[in-house]
Amino acid sequence: MTYPQVRPDPALGLLKLYDDALPHVYGYLLARCGDSALAEDLTAESFLAAVHAARKPGAPEPSIPWLIGVARHKLADHWRWVEREQRGLRLLDGEPARVDDPWDTTVDQIRAREVLGRLGAHHRAALTLRYLDGLPVPEVARHLDRTVHATEALLVRARTAFRRIYEGEEGSR
Repeated sequence: MTYPQVRPDPALGLLKLYDDALPHVYGYLLARCGDSALAEDLTAESFLAAVHAARKPGAPEPSIPWLIGVARHKLADHWRWVEREQRGLRLLDGEPARVDDPWDTTVDQIRAREVLGRLGAHHRAALTLRYLDGLPVPEVARHLDRTVHATEALLVRARTAFRRIYEGEEGSR
């Protein structure tokens, strides 16, 4: 009589990595959302999702960069959820997209985070993925479940909204 082979749980690799990876994943999320409670929740969700992903056939070996990728997806999922909730509460403004955007400057990081926090979730998600994470537009589109053209238009509107708030604060000082 032969017994089936028991293979070790691939998610055990995460357990070995957890102590080293936790500050990196949490720090990544906190830097992008600016809310410690939300960063904690998303960190927990990221590790749970990583356990499920690690158990799938052909899953990569768990590593800190892989976990940060999982966290990026969880953050994008959160922003999509927030946007859907906000969309249900208000009508979206039909602000036309501008094609050219010459405004390109370095802004103070703390003020930029404050301005990002005042933007809608869809604008915040697009700007964070594109400029803080440095993802190309097609990758941002994939994370946000949008077409590339819709993402480009969203980025134009998001930069416009960011600029309006940022320059409005500059003028009031």
